[in-house]
Amino acid sequence: MTEVARRRAVRGRRPLILVLPAVCGLAFLILPLVGLLLRAPWRSLPERLSSPEVVEALQLSLVCATAATVVCVVLGIPLAWLLARGDLPGLGLVRALVTVPLVLPPVVGGVALLLVLGRRGIIGRHLEEWFGFSLPFTTPGVIVAEAFVAMPFLVIAVEGALRGADPRYEEAAATLGASRWLTFRRVTLPSVMPGVVAGAVLCWARALGEFGATITFAGNFPGTTTTMPLAVYMALETNPEDAIVLSLVLLAVSVAVLAALRDRWTRGPM
Repeated sequence: MTEVARRRAVRGRRPLILVLPAVCGLAFLILPLVGLLLRAPWRSLPERLSSPEVVEALQLSLVCATAATVVCVVLGIPLAWLLARGDLPGLGLVRALVTVPLVLPPVVGGVALLLVLGRRGIIGRHLEEWFGFSLPFTTPGVIVAEAFVAMPFLVIAVEGALRGADPRYEEAAATLGASRWLTFRRVTLPSVMPGVVAGAVLCWARALGEFGATITFAGNFPGTTTTMPLAVYMALETNPEDAIVLSLVLLAVSVAVLAALRDRWTRGPM
């Protein structure tokens, strides 16, 4: 028996005790999405998508998520490089702290942002006293909240790409007299660009769907801080069909992100 035939024979043994809960788990994950599609007002979908409230929330979400992603890229790539290439004591603790927003309840993250950047926060009170600038309950506050919860996705993706990159190219550039900054720009960054792109896409999608930290730190003011997840929450109380339409948009974005990253995240081992 060939190796391929042997693998197929092993895979063909599917015990019922595993298949049944697997099917139940699959149904548990898929049925709510199917219900959303079945209850969607497809006939009035174009009209509802073009309503001022939906367009306003969609535009604000796209702008804030994109701006938050830019912030994450500017700050997250150097941080990922430090974690992957740094030789400093305490990097393990730093890495753990970087990943905390992944498991921290978003509402707690919003409270933490308020305590630091709020009008009476550790830094926020000085921003208001010195510059007359306040972040909470503003559009920049939405960007800060989204960047806080989304940056770990980019840092983890870029750090993994940096650790998997061949260091010999960087060593060759150094022997040719290239500075560290030139080596990073011309050698390191291009070699890990797929990881940067994947991390940025995940970061953008996470920022687009952020709710807890946003409503806690930035509030819910239409036209200023009401992003699509907040608009869904509001529409559920007044117009459930609008909530379904907004949910469909977010679902479509999630599916598009998975499709774009299918080779990296959704394809199993061959």
